[in-house]
Amino acid sequence: MAAGIAAGWLLRKHTLRFINTLLIVLVWALLFFLGVEVGENEQIINSLKGLGLEALLLAIAATAGSIFFAWALWRFIQHKEGGKR
Repeated sequence: MAAGIAAGWLLRKHTLRFINTLLIVLVWALLFFLGVEVGENEQIINSLKGLGLEALLLAIAATAGSIFFAWALWRFIQHKEGGKR
C-alpha cells in the first residue's frame, strides 16, 4: 500500500491512462481466482445452500435497514425544516 502511494505521488504529474483498464483487469482476475479457490474447497461447495440462505437474509436485512433509516432521516430533515415538502 505504501509503495503504491509513493508511486502515485511520484507519478502524479504524468497521465497514466492505462491504470483504469489495468485495475479492471486485475480485479476480474482476482475474482476469477477467488472463484477457483472456492470451487476447490469441498467444505464450501457442500455448504453453499446454507451460505446462500444466510447471504439472502443478510441482504434483505441490510436493504430493509437502509430503507428504514433513509426514511427516518428524511422525516427528521422534513421536521427540522418545518414540515416543508
